[in-house]
Amino acid sequence: MNILEKAKVLSKAGHYDSCGPKMCEVNISNSLGGIYHAKTEHETCRIFKTLMDNNCSFDCKYCGNANNCTKKKAKYEPKELGTLFNYLNKNLQVNGLFLSSAVAGNPDKVTEKMIESVKLIRTKHRFKGYVHFKVLPGTSKELVKQASELSNRMSINIEAPNKDIMTEMSNCKDYTNDIMKRQRWMTELNQNQTTQVIINEFSTDKQVMKMMDFEYKEMNLKRVYFSAFRPVKGTEFENNTPGSITRETRLYNVDFLLRSYNYKTTEFKEIMDNDMLPREDPKLALAKANFDSPVDINESDYDELIRVPGIGPKTATRIIHSKQKITKYEQLHKLGGWIKRAKPFITIDGKRQKMLSEY
Repeated sequence: MNILEKAKVLSKAGHYDSCGPKMCEVNISNSLGGIYHAKTEHETCRIFKTLMDNNCSFDCKYCGNANNCTKKKAKYEPKELGTLFNYLNKNLQVNGLFLSSAVAGNPDKVTEKMIESVKLIRTKHRFKGYVHFKVLPGTSKELVKQASELSNRMSINIEAPNKDIMTEMSNCKDYTNDIMKRQRWMTELNQNQTTQVIINEFSTDKQVMKMMDFEYKEMNLKRVYFSAFRPVKGTEFENNTPGSITRETRLYNVDFLLRSYNYKTTEFKEIMDNDMLPREDPKLALAKANFDSPVDINESDYDELIRVPGIGPKTATRIIHSKQKITKYEQLHKLGGWIKRAKPFITIDGKRQKMLSEY
């Protein structure tokens, strides 16, 4: 198998790892695949997302790379991946690498090859751009440290909100020792860290949100990514119910409110039913539940304004610092407000639209 054939197999196998809630795949002439537009810390990158090896010894019941799932197998040698990425960087304007792998036997042996690949990319090919390094369950502390010295961002997929649900999904992953301990090590290294969780029938939104709260507070994560479960033919879960995209979206809504609006996970309890979020936007649901009367757009402080549907942090800041009194909806629109969503919850120049509860 030549390097381009390997690239097609391994980039396709790598699509289970998320770079973000919405990734746009770039179609290129050789149909290589695996190249995405993804948002990094300060810019949008063209990222090459691939596995080092898709031959896995784990038996995860949901994963198309599991050892009981028949497919074409492939793996890179470090020099191959280094050469390939250098070509993509120089000829296709790829300026980021997202490197993960299945665990073929010993996780340290696979990780050593991943590290060697990134070292070649950094030294021989002099690449100074973005590298996201996926830590494998069970990797040694020393190798996690070595990988951190080469990477802009690291992650390990927790996949489940707690160890009991992980037990339902895999017989061979130790949630506490193989995964959470590695997160602790990355936290100690002050690494820019993310994780991913699968949204499926085994978990409730309350459990996922409890996990999110812990991850942000205790592990100092930058992001939690969500992936609605999709059955894969040949796996033990091939006949299980697919995860809801709407549910995935609502969890991303909550995640954004936690990170950018300073909401607390406990606030969502009053809009949940049987530990599940409503199908509508959680911010709108909370506003309906908590706004007894509309707020004066000109008299409200920042914390009040960002609770209004249709007003985000940037718009709230612009309103606070506006030198002119807002007397028309058009002025609010120019400041970035979403008028249709905000109208029922605000007054402008003493006027307001009726609250939704009044209809």
